[in-house]
Amino acid sequence: MAPPLMPKATAVWLVENTSLSFQQIAAFTGLHMLEVQGIADGEVGVGMRGLDPVANGQLEWSEIERCQADPVARLELKETDNPAPVKRTKGPRYVPVSKRQDKPDGIAYLIRYYPELSDAQIGKLIGTTKPTITAIRDRTHWNSSQIQPRDPVTIGLCRQVDLDEAVEKGRKAGRKPADDDRRPISADLIPEEEPSQSRIPDWMADVRIGGNNQGES
Repeated sequence: MAPPLMPKATAVWLVENTSLSFQQIAAFTGLHMLEVQGIADGEVGVGMRGLDPVANGQLEWSEIERCQADPVARLELKETDNPAPVKRTKGPRYVPVSKRQDKPDGIAYLIRYYPELSDAQIGKLIGTTKPTITAIRDRTHWNSSQIQPRDPVTIGLCRQVDLDEAVEKGRKAGRKPADDDRRPISADLIPEEEPSQSRIPDWMADVRIGGNNQGES
């Protein structure tokens, strides 16, 4: 079944205005159930305005009532003459301008907790470039001191279902963490050992003591 228009906004409306289960909403919108739960918890889609699927002719209210009465039932889109939305499968994922400042945090999170992901997979999930990923991995990014690893799903940079799919592909490919992946991010913050203070040679101490004795005599 084709997903509705603006799936996440539709999920926001269904969470706020119906008693449908997370699983029913996820099945209808094509989102991951954890993403729908994140919407309900106020962690995903914060500030997003819900899209009423009844008002825009995608659902009948009677269909919602039917599924509210039967948790096993699944919502069905209303038949329409409008063309089905085409899923984008190629090219980097578009990220809203308001979310782009969070990209380094999401990249750092994937590097730390999902070492099986390749740079190409991270770039596709977050919608970023390989030089940026390399800079964050090597701690040479211009804003490295301010980067805090955060779950990209929670902050709205990618979908949980896409992340799970990429992780599964990475594991099947048998990718192992590189040396840089295993190095803790805080390793560069460990201060170098301060050089020990120079010790005065014993013969100089003897001369000074001798000089003092001579002055006293």
